[in-house]
Amino acid sequence: MKTANELSFIHRFQPGSEPGRPPILLLHGTGGNEDDLLPLGGMIAPGAALLSPCGKVLEGGMPRFFRRLSEGVFDEDDVRRRAHELADFVAEAREAYDLPAPVALGFSNGANIAAAVLQLRPEALAGAALLRAMTPLRDPPSADLAGKPVLIVSGAMDPIVPADDPNRLAHLLEAAGAIVTHRVLPTGHGLSQTDVDLARAWIGQLASDPAAER
Repeated sequence: MKTANELSFIHRFQPGSEPGRPPILLLHGTGGNEDDLLPLGGMIAPGAALLSPCGKVLEGGMPRFFRRLSEGVFDEDDVRRRAHELADFVAEAREAYDLPAPVALGFSNGANIAAAVLQLRPEALAGAALLRAMTPLRDPPSADLAGKPVLIVSGAMDPIVPADDPNRLAHLLEAAGAIVTHRVLPTGHGLSQTDVDLARAWIGQLASDPAAER
């Protein structure tokens, strides 16, 4: 078994203080790092264990979880490789820290890699909250997401995410069996207090309904 220092991503881990809360996998946006979403995780899932890796891809010196060819145009071969890489890290971290499958909480690029992990390695996650996500793969493989809860929160005035794209992602995940909640807020790409409130309520429901974590 690998020790925490031997895991394949630079990361932070904060043990949980409330048994029964699912651990949260925090996935930052472009330019973030392993510390970036820890405060957000504490607000949205108080008492949960927090696992926060740093993306390995650099774009102009800014960490990301996969390459893009231009804004909104993804290197899908790299998306697939990096999604498997992240799923392998989750498996390592679960063994090192004795964790059940986590729920991903991703913002922007982090939300996109979380969606790719759901589609390529569904066993790695118990569910996902995807904040300002885009569809990461144009032709994803068939995945069994039966019963997995997914929250998608989009911004109606988001200049980065095409208006119809989150709907397409929601439909793809629903077709694979996920239980998808999609909310559209009157905001842009940045996060608002409403995002925090929605995600906190959604994750709180998972903690009170263990069957939702399948």
